[in-house]
Amino acid sequence: MVFANRNFSINLLWISLVLFIVISIVFLLPVDPNDYWWFLRLGRDILGQGYIPTVDTYSYTQTGQPMFYPSWLAAITLFGLRQIGGLTFTVLARGVLIASFYLFIWLTCWEKGAGPRLASGLVLLTALAGSANWSIRPQTFAYPLFGLTLWLLVRWQLGKNRCLWLLPLVAALWVNLHGSFFLFFALCGSALVAGHGSRRLMLIILGVAFLATFINPSGPSVWWLSFQMTTNLSILQFSSEWSPPTNTNWQMNLFYICLLVFPLLIARSPRRLNGVEWLWFLGLGWLALSGLRYVIWFLAVMAPILATLITPLVRVHPERLEPRTHPGINLGFSMFFLLSTLTLLPAARIGWWKNGPPVLTANTPVEAVNWLKVHPDLPGPLWSDVVFASYLIEALPERLVWSDTRFHLFPVDQWRRYILICNADPGWVQALSQDGVNLLLLDPTSQPKLIQVLNLSESWKQVYQDNGALIFLRNNSS
Repeated sequence: MVFANRNFSINLLWISLVLFIVISIVFLLPVDPNDYWWFLRLGRDILGQGYIPTVDTYSYTQTGQPMFYPSWLAAITLFGLRQIGGLTFTVLARGVLIASFYLFIWLTCWEKGAGPRLASGLVLLTALAGSANWSIRPQTFAYPLFGLTLWLLVRWQLGKNRCLWLLPLVAALWVNLHGSFFLFFALCGSALVAGHGSRRLMLIILGVAFLATFINPSGPSVWWLSFQMTTNLSILQFSSEWSPPTNTNWQMNLFYICLLVFPLLIARSPRRLNGVEWLWFLGLGWLALSGLRYVIWFLAVMAPILATLITPLVRVHPERLEPRTHPGINLGFSMFFLLSTLTLLPAARIGWWKNGPPVLTANTPVEAVNWLKVHPDLPGPLWSDVVFASYLIEALPERLVWSDTRFHLFPVDQWRRYILICNADPGWVQALSQDGVNLLLLDPTSQPKLIQVLNLSESWKQVYQDNGALIFLRNNSS
């Protein structure tokens, strides 16, 4: 174990350096509205009503339609964090979750034979490449569970079965936090098929873990309901995170660099990947190339795979692996790096960083929604940008939304109408009239064509504008 090594203090220092960078970025990232605010509302409703809603009550277009909420526990947790310490406590929790995730990835690289510097470099590379997936959302709660599972499985292959019985507990927790729990069985199933550890033990644990997934409000049907969500046409066609990754930003460039380097290392390294590593690489690699949301999971297994290939290429003399260091100094610097990140939390940095990063993204319509609150007389129904709608569900519950980021709830035809309206394509007037829409809350960044047409229309008038949102009212509704 890394901390049982006599150079544990230098190992801890390297881990701390990586986590310092990761946590600093996490604390400075603003909270985006996509899948955060409506989960707050869900958590509040569950605690207030005493049960998990089974039909939609947030939109007026799909009111009463069946709704499945697999991330109910994450919703309650997010609401609790907000109640305890506001956005600062929520951001802190995100930092702890993501730091735990990459700590387990570091430890997995260590188990693969990587030294502290190589493990740190690989974790930092894959962390930065996956940083686009660090939003505050239920999926974030699954990251450390994925990392813990990966670490335990690698240790199992080395004959280290201690703590392996944590896996059923991981499965029971994961199934109530996020629908990605099937990844747990993809990892464990690959180990069972091609691993070198005790298959009998793994089969027993995997069976217990499968039964543990029944411990949720939906029971065994959670498998079928989750499968329906992952194959939903609205999600697959209209949710950007389910589209294949393209190298349009630096994170995806790093992702493709990892892919391009892989065959070179395969050809160069004297060490060969085992069957489990190939299954992880091919399975999660296929998922990552088919959808952006899977990139971070693939990168998590890519780090220890790269560690396996690179370690024999960079091995140096033993004396160079044991530099003369003072454990007390190393521990002191480690604590300093980790604790200093707390000064970057929203409530802390406001006192010393006057022009620091905003807590919320620009597409969180706080001012516009506050204006709507003091104008309850404005007639509805309201049509809004889909991302704005997530914030509306929590901040202005009295006004139901037309659609929101629960993509699977709304049929394909409705999403086609949404795109038609956003682009002001022929038929957009009829599309709004179909639901009797009288009020529009628009994002100038994502809906410039619609705003331009509305400004020229005699049927609509602009009644509000700020830097991030505009509100239009139908003329015959005033």
